[in-house]
Amino acid sequence: MIPILDFPLLVFALSFIVLWLSAFVGDSFFKRVRPFAVDQREDFAIVQQATLTLLSLLIGFSFSMAITRYEQRKSYEEAEANAIGTEYIRAGLLPAADAAEVQGLLSNYLDQRVLFYVTRDSRLLRQIDSNTAQLQNKLWSAVQARAGAQPTPITALAVAGMNDVLNSEGYTQAAWWNRIPFEAWLLLAAIAMVSNLLFGYGALRPSILFVILPLAVSLSLFLIADIDSPRGGLIHVQPQNLTALTRSLHAH
Repeated sequence: MIPILDFPLLVFALSFIVLWLSAFVGDSFFKRVRPFAVDQREDFAIVQQATLTLLSLLIGFSFSMAITRYEQRKSYEEAEANAIGTEYIRAGLLPAADAAEVQGLLSNYLDQRVLFYVTRDSRLLRQIDSNTAQLQNKLWSAVQARAGAQPTPITALAVAGMNDVLNSEGYTQAAWWNRIPFEAWLLLAAIAMVSNLLFGYGALRPSILFVILPLAVSLSLFLIADIDSPRGGLIHVQPQNLTALTRSLHAH
């Protein structure tokens, strides 16, 4: 994913400048190169309306894609909390020493998962990923050793629960990588530029609309980029379920 898409405010600023310049070029350059003929006005209006309609549809589809991915990230946060909480309870069925070890590791693991959601610093995030991987290995080794030494239905239940914990983290990471394709952004940008170019070309004279249309489209792109970016911008998935589970386990 292109880094600029992780900075929605930068997307807004660049898109507004580019789209405003597109409208300005359409008005100041193309009109001089090829002035409007009276009998072309009606045909041009059809093309312009079709282009703006296509732009509206693409913005709507892109917004829908971003919302779907955002909701998916929220669902997997809830699934992670459920998996960790369930495994914490199941670990209590193991022998006392093993239960204490697994539950302690799960508590540390839960803290790392909360940090994964709230951290914005890339260097700290790499450390969190490293700590998470190490804890996953320790968690799996703990239940695997008990299952090998004492293969009972209870240990099998603990192993299955730990598998859910590890899988839920993988699903979360995949959801955070699942972004709107860059090719879709390119198509959206191209249609937006053409729409503003045609708007400037078809305008009878420069007006405040030369600012309003690029501003409206840029705000739409900003909102899409903000929702689609897991860590950039203003709208983020808050680890509400993981935080609530943390409080519950610490109280326990």
